[in-house]
Amino acid sequence: MKIGCAGFGEARSRYFKEFNVVEVQQTFYSPVPVATLRKWREEAPGDFEFTVKALQVITHPPHSPTYRRYKGQRPSQAGFFKPIKQVFEAWEVTLEEAAALEAKIIIFQLPPSFCPSADNLENMRRFFSSVKRGEHLLGLEVRCREWKGKIGPLCRELDLFHVVDPFSWEREWGEVKYFRLHGRGGYKYRFTEEDFSYLQRLVDRQSYVIFNNVYALEDARRFKEFIT
Repeated sequence: MKIGCAGFGEARSRYFKEFNVVEVQQTFYSPVPVATLRKWREEAPGDFEFTVKALQVITHPPHSPTYRRYKGQRPSQAGFFKPIKQVFEAWEVTLEEAAALEAKIIIFQLPPSFCPSADNLENMRRFFSSVKRGEHLLGLEVRCREWKGKIGPLCRELDLFHVVDPFSWEREWGEVKYFRLHGRGGYKYRFTEEDFSYLQRLVDRQSYVIFNNVYALEDARRFKEFIT
């Protein structure tokens, strides 16, 4: 089982000793120099796994507050898998970053405003049917509640796996079990042993459990201890 955090949250040298996976957040906010990512890969143990969040230019429109952390000039057009140059170039950047980290999994996280409209569905189909993906496994996390019952069939059609917070959504499709834990009711939530018991029933040896709450490091450590 892969247990870790969204972001290191502490010195990389210590994190590498404690956990076997990290979901890289920097690649979502802005392009990261390939040399930096190669250094991380060299520093990590051979069996350590990096997963990558796709650049927000692919998924988030320019008015999204997440662009406050974008380095450089904010793109004038972006997001929602639109068939435009900026989006496809952002995918090429993400592929380069994944290659530098030797990451097999790339995650697309969508904003709550991304709902299953006809335009969004068409854009997704055009994007995923045209981009290179190589051997990468692509995961999709949606947060608009209108996707319930619809995201599974779409993931099956587009060869994606459904990424979920298991405390707010049931996984609808995919061989990869990838859970992102944001905190029940908010990021400041501390997970309880009762929560861990529920989570333990959902996971198996091949699952990914990524903590993304304020207490991610602490809760990831506690969950590791809980299941051993």
